[in-house]
Amino acid sequence: MRAIKDPASGNDIVAAGLVEGIESRDGLVQVALLTDRAHAAVMEPVRREVEALLARQPGVLNVAAVLTGAKTETPVGAHGRGHGGHGAGGQQPAKLLPDVKAIVAVASGKGGVGKSTVAVNLAAALARAGHRTGLLDADIYGPSLPRMLGLARRPEMRGNVMIPIEAWGMKCMSIGFLVEEEQPMVWRGPMVMGALEQMMGQVAWGPLDVLVVDMPPGTGDAQLTMAQRVSLAGAVIVSTPQDIALIDARRGVRMFEKVRVPVLGLVENMSFFCCPNCGHRAEIFGHGGARAEAARLGAEFLGEVPLLLDIRASGDAGTPIAAAAPASDAGRAFAAIAARVWNKVSQPAAAGPRIVID
Repeated sequence: MRAIKDPASGNDIVAAGLVEGIESRDGLVQVALLTDRAHAAVMEPVRREVEALLARQPGVLNVAAVLTGAKTETPVGAHGRGHGGHGAGGQQPAKLLPDVKAIVAVASGKGGVGKSTVAVNLAAALARAGHRTGLLDADIYGPSLPRMLGLARRPEMRGNVMIPIEAWGMKCMSIGFLVEEEQPMVWRGPMVMGALEQMMGQVAWGPLDVLVVDMPPGTGDAQLTMAQRVSLAGAVIVSTPQDIALIDARRGVRMFEKVRVPVLGLVENMSFFCCPNCGHRAEIFGHGGARAEAARLGAEFLGEVPLLLDIRASGDAGTPIAAAAPASDAGRAFAAIAARVWNKVSQPAAAGPRIVID
């Protein structure tokens, strides 16, 4: 990068101390360049030049260079921490995914509630209803989308842009397409945010009616990155009926409210179990907890999904039940939830009041 000049000093950007950090793992490269709001427009061509230069290097799959005005924790393998850059004060980057009409985050306060199952089947049901649909797996540490969609190939590259893989009528992207299934993602926060920005900003999503984002559990870096870098139409909170899951669901609602993202409603997953042999119904985790919690919060209850063997089996087989068996009980449940979500995001005025938690 010494071949790239700093437009302010005429020195190369490394000597000028503008390269705050570099990290490269698994072919994904992120570079942080120091600047401030006053110089951001001048530095934008430099940022693009850095991306183009590094994208030509052997073994590089994708590059994201970002402008930053504040010192961040230096990632592992960082070089040239900035000294004497253009000054302090951050530059708010432009929102990503401008061609997507509605971006819906599917989230939960904890793992193990079937959030990814709901996200995949919600997207499949939206695609089956005729909407131009994308599905983004934002769970960098535990990507499950490749297995749940039956996909095991890398996305095609066109220049510095990845082409999303198409399956079940929707465009799909996951970090799981780029790494081995059993490879642990031992990444720090800045790299997680960089990878997520790459999957949004350097993927040829094209015009979409709706993009469903499978969020990681909890309330961390990925959630904040999504709230800051795209215009979210709203969030769907997934919970199971028992109190311990609902406590964490409240945290998810609170987090989205703090970043001013409307909560579209709650889904109760694993709501009840019906024996496939005798038809006896058992409410293993209780029942109705998410509906009651939605009423307490003033949010909509979007629907309940039963605990069924077919949902688990279809997910393991890479055939989402909302697409493979739309007439099944589970398929109809997901279709009803998808219809309500689409109605809310396609008619913002009908989304209802915002939830405020004291």
